[in-house]
Amino acid sequence: MSIEKLIKQCKKQDLKSQEKLYQLFSHKLFSVSLKYSRNYAEAEDNLQDAFIIIFKKINQFNFKGSFEGWMKRIVINTALQRYRKQHVFEIVNEENIEQPEVEINEENIPLKFLLQIIQDLPDRYRMVFNLYALDGYSHKEIAETMGISIGTSKSNLARARGILKQKIEESQKKNNVQSV
Repeated sequence: MSIEKLIKQCKKQDLKSQEKLYQLFSHKLFSVSLKYSRNYAEAEDNLQDAFIIIFKKINQFNFKGSFEGWMKRIVINTALQRYRKQHVFEIVNEENIEQPEVEINEENIPLKFLLQIIQDLPDRYRMVFNLYALDGYSHKEIAETMGISIGTSKSNLARARGILKQKIEESQKKNNVQSV
């Protein structure tokens, strides 16, 4: 069955087609959900909530653009909505923003470690970092999506980078000491 036909069947609320769509995309969308969640369990919850929304709003998909991209935005917005309700974002003065330079020797840093330190970032920093650095959103788009100012977006990104830089440097120092 083609993806277009599967979507049309889902629009008719066909449960078998919905299950098939879930099986087809849940793995990819889970990795997106995990980027915006504190842990595995929260990522599962966000993904389930996102699929509920996907199936409720599937009639709004009009076959213009990527269906996978449409679903990805719903997953991201579902995770962001959870944090908007928790008021985890702080308002800052745009003039006091410093952008730390992060020098990374990727060969010495395991991907699992990078993913873990990103996931360990405070919620507001992780969200902005993921949207900006991993998903290519502009600060204007982040501000609109998250209901914050552009300055807050920039500040949260700078702070996320600072924390990541510190953890990477600590890890590299620790590894250099161990290898001596």
